[in-house]
Order: sequence, then C-alpha cells, then structure tokens
Amino acid sequence: MKAQVNEILEGLQHFHGSEMFYQIPLIQTRFTNGLNYLAQVAECFWLITDTSVIAKSLMNKSHFITIDFKRLSKEKQDSTGYEAEMIYSDGNGNILETHRYHLTDFPLDELRLFFVNDTLMLPSEY
Repeated sequence: MKAQVNEILEGLQHFHGSEMFYQIPLIQTRFTNGLNYLAQVAECFWLITDTSVIAKSLMNKSHFITIDFKRLSKEKQDSTGYEAEMIYSDGNGNILETHRYHLTDFPLDELRLFFVNDTLMLPSEY
C-alpha cells in the first residue's frame, strides 16, 4: 500500500495545466488529465462523481470551491465512527459543507482539489 501511495503522489506531480478534459455526461462536469490519472491508478471514480455533484450544488455560494479530502486519525475514527471527511470551502477558509465517510478505499491520507467553471482539477492544474 505504501508503495502505491508513493507512486500516486509521484505521478500527480507531473500534472500542470491540462491539454484535455474528460466529462461526466450525466452532470456535465469536466475533469482534467491529473484527475483522470488519479481515478485510474487509485480506482476512485467515485471521488470525481461525489465531489462534482456536491461542488455543483454549492456554486450559488461560491464560484471557486476547494475540496479537501482528509483521512481521520484512528482516535477520531473510534470516537466518531467515520474514516474520512471531505470539506468544501470557498478558498478563503469559509467552510460551505462537510461530508463524512464511514468507509473509504481511497489510498491517500489527504488530497486537495479545486472546482471552478464546472471543472474539477488538481491545484497544480489551475
């Protein structure tokens, strides 16, 4: 697992900007090369779909949304019953919404994404 995490983190460093966009047809969200790579290697297409649906619902509160995935500490997992959380904010520290996950197979402990103009991307692709 540790080797996979290191491989994913190393791979994500190669994405700056995006020459091609992918799209979730049902909700018309675009996502970048970096997120397509992440979805393939980490098998986490659910992450793109979940974050897109929620971020779209928050567009009336902010046109720029940061999404922070964070795996909770073991102590916090034991006390809350949740394994991870996704925090949606306006990029200025104002939390718009938080979603918690009881279980996740996502290999990284944390990840930040941006959602702007119906496009989900890595910060390095902004």
